[in-house]
Amino acid sequence: MSEVIPATAAIADAALRLGIDVRPGPVALRPAVPGAAFAGPARPVTHLGSVDVILETIDAASPGDVLVVDNGGRMDEACVGDLVVLEALMAGLSGAVIWGLHRDTRQLIEIGLPLHSLGALPFGPRRVPPGGSAMPVAVLDSVTVTPAYFVVGDDDGVLFFEAQHRDALFETARQIQRNETAQADKMRGGLSLRQQLDYAGYRARQAVDPAYTLRRHLVERGNSIET
Repeated sequence: MSEVIPATAAIADAALRLGIDVRPGPVALRPAVPGAAFAGPARPVTHLGSVDVILETIDAASPGDVLVVDNGGRMDEACVGDLVVLEALMAGLSGAVIWGLHRDTRQLIEIGLPLHSLGALPFGPRRVPPGGSAMPVAVLDSVTVTPAYFVVGDDDGVLFFEAQHRDALFETARQIQRNETAQADKMRGGLSLRQQLDYAGYRARQAVDPAYTLRRHLVERGNSIET
């Protein structure tokens, strides 16, 4: 059975709790296949106007990797389409992040490989690409992605962090999700979030001590600090 990927929201909360540097991808990146989460080691490449560097990157990738393509955020061309995405799927990649545009949206949805990009455009590259090998780095706006990074994505966005922090982040994120799921279950059973957190007690304490914060109140009670 495949591993359940923690939500990016829980990973972001875990990063704050653990003091780990987790960088969000640009908010303009949106999923072409909604509801499809992915996670894996980054396999970055700088696009030069031709599919050859992307195929070279896929050829060098390991199953589970995430293809990260830097096309400079260009809005005048799509740098990947159905054939490249299908090739990535056949090579066992778990997802793709495109700092640029894609095309063949209907086919991408049918293929099902999770992919985030800046949107769709019918035109492919019309540049004359330079020769040379693939550059194994991607710069997504202000986020530089190297093969040392791990990538997680879902409908809320994409996160990048050093691969060495994966296990700690996933473990803490799963605990956060368990806590929040338990709180949501109690709410559905009729116990409001304010009741669970003793919000009335917090307001009473804050009336006496204006510096008393909700975060401190939750920590003292042992509640999740993310709520």
